[in-house]
This record gives sequence, C-alpha cells and structure tokens, in this order.
Amino acid sequence: MTYRLAIRQEALADIEQAAAWYEGQEPGLGIDFARTSTSAIEALPDNPLLYRIRERRHNVRWFLRDPFPHRIIYCLQDDLITVFAVVHSARHDREWRRRLGVKKQNL
Repeated sequence: MTYRLAIRQEALADIEQAAAWYEGQEPGLGIDFARTSTSAIEALPDNPLLYRIRERRHNVRWFLRDPFPHRIIYCLQDDLITVFAVVHSARHDREWRRRLGVKKQNL
C-alpha cells in the first residue's frame, strides 16, 4: 500500500519551537533537531505500522528519534498518515490528547 503523509501546522510549530530552544543551547543543535525530526517524519510512509498503537480509538502511534527525546505522534487512517504533534517525552500526554480531543478514560 502507498501511504500519503500530512503534517499539521501544530506539529511544524512544535519542531520550530524545539529547534529554537536547542539552537539556544548549542549552535547547530537546533538545525540537527529539525533535520532529524523532518527526516523521521518523511520516512513514515515506508512503514507506518512499525510503531505500536498508543491510543486505539484514533489509531495513534508515536516513536522517539535518537538522539532527541521528542515523540513524533501520528495517526493512521486508511492510507493517510497525519503527524499532529512533536513533543518532548517528559511532557504530559494531555498535550497531544487535547489536539485530538482524546480524554484519558478513552485509553
């Protein structure tokens, strides 16, 4: 099956915000973060089923991309992969749940 990829504006804003923070920590690190995140997202259509389901009702999956501790969170419906968040793994799940309207009791 051929998968299509959509990246929500919120996810792009997440990448930009985190990249700016990393760049403030060490010059060049923000560019590395953006490049790593973007390449990981662009590789998703090759095998989006590789990562386990984290929230069944919306078919939400996520994965971490070394060396950065950020989860790339996406949902898969039919042939469409939608990346809707890129959040630090220490952040509470309510951030990505809010974006989908998912409440904790649904998990």
